[in-house]
Amino acid sequence: MSFGTQTDRWIDRLPDEDLNFIKRFILASGSLKSVAAEYRISYPTVRLRLDRLIAKIQVFDSERITSEFERQVRALYADGRIDLDTMKRLLELHRQEVQALSEVQP
Repeated sequence: MSFGTQTDRWIDRLPDEDLNFIKRFILASGSLKSVAAEYRISYPTVRLRLDRLIAKIQVFDSERITSEFERQVRALYADGRIDLDTMKRLLELHRQEVQALSEVQP
């Protein structure tokens, strides 16, 4: 996963693995069953992968998220790499750190 700037397009933030999945999905005319057969994995596994990819794209495309740290942590959660409690804790710690730094600076 690349750490881009806020001006990056959502597609520019996706790793090659996700881009290859999107390509296969499109070439399969959006058939999850065909993608599952091509990857030799179950349909529910492909569905989960697609759901996570959708969530990650929503995070990368969100204009509401202004912190790159928050964007990356939310993308890790969307990708299933960290759990909800970990995401919440990291975001809270980051918020506290940003607040403490803003109180120190004139």
